[in-house]
Amino acid sequence: MILVTGGLGMIGAHTARALAELGEQVVVTSYRQTDVPSFFDGTSVAVEQLDVTDREAFLAMGKGREIAAIVHLAGSIPGDDPVSYFRHDTTGLLNALDAARAWGVRRFAVASSIGVYIGQDESPWHEGLALPTADLPHHIVAFKKAVEPLTTHSLAGTGVQPVVLRIGSTWGPLMDPESIFSPIPPFVSAVLRGESPALTLTADGGGDWCYAPDMGRAIALLVTAQTLNHRTYNVSSGRPFTNRELADALNQPVVPGGQLEPFLDITRLTADTGFTPAFTLTEAVADYLAWRKTNPR
Repeated sequence: MILVTGGLGMIGAHTARALAELGEQVVVTSYRQTDVPSFFDGTSVAVEQLDVTDREAFLAMGKGREIAAIVHLAGSIPGDDPVSYFRHDTTGLLNALDAARAWGVRRFAVASSIGVYIGQDESPWHEGLALPTADLPHHIVAFKKAVEPLTTHSLAGTGVQPVVLRIGSTWGPLMDPESIFSPIPPFVSAVLRGESPALTLTADGGGDWCYAPDMGRAIALLVTAQTLNHRTYNVSSGRPFTNRELADALNQPVVPGGQLEPFLDITRLTADTGFTPAFTLTEAVADYLAWRKTNPR
């Protein structure tokens, strides 16, 4: 059995679905969210309520279960007090690490971020690059950068294999339709309302956008691979997409100019798991449009 914390969030739910499709028994945890995605129907995914900051409750999740791996994706949204945010998410991480060691799981995968590379001029970004000291744009990125050494040092010598997931910009079903973290859902929302998108896209701008089902499958493959040769993996589409491609898929105009953001090199991920994205951007947009016509997010 594989435990996915934050398993009703976008990335967690798609990871759970992909694990179930690989034949794994999966239990996902969620604290506040109760809406279960329709794509869980007919799968082996079980849903449990859990406050990951409650250590006793976390450890109790292992009673009567043979949990072989943990995918720790649970996290909160920062409020006005950064200390409160860091305390909450660090407590959740440490409790997950305690559980991994107590249960003797084989692997512990944890979400890091593409943002750890900020300040690195070389592109594409690959796992061998030094992570520079830089001003980070968001508290979430700062925490994800700290997650990496906290995880690897906590698991050193325990027999639990850490898998650090440097997750690229992800979008798709279950994402906030007005999210500030991706231009695609708000753009699609406007199109579905029959409105002109408020966001003006520059033709040659864009970035590393990974469709959520592809992201979930990549993480699932890393968790279940017989052998992993590394402990840190870039997880994304492995290529940048232009705003022109997005606009063409939605038959919307763009303006000249713009510049592509750096993207993630997924050579290591592909070599160890065989992963390649299943969706082109055009296919992903069509799939997402179909989803949104019957789902609010």
